[in-house]
Amino acid sequence: MSKKEKDKKDKEKEKTPEEQERLIPPLDFSSLVLPFYTQALMKLGLIKDPQNNKEKEDLELTKRLIDLLDLLKDRTKGNLNPEEEKILDTCLQQLKMIYLEKAEFIK
Repeated sequence: MSKKEKDKKDKEKEKTPEEQERLIPPLDFSSLVLPFYTQALMKLGLIKDPQNNKEKEDLELTKRLIDLLDLLKDRTKGNLNPEEEKILDTCLQQLKMIYLEKAEFIK
């Protein structure tokens, strides 16, 4: 183990459990939904891509991400609690509305 890796491990050990918990978000249903939602917002050109710090629209990829969320909704139907359903429904509703507005603008 290199000195740099050892120093990093030592720093992590010094952190309180609360600080360590903040490093990794809790594992819940939104951990599945929000990455797709965020990617779709990037592909709609609403937020910058952190890799190149640019906004770039890609409606074809946006549609694919929306379809994936729809598939997730279909496959989890009846197995989600009300809060999980609300997160998924809200994300889908927002993405679909913005997608349709942008797709109509292009026509």
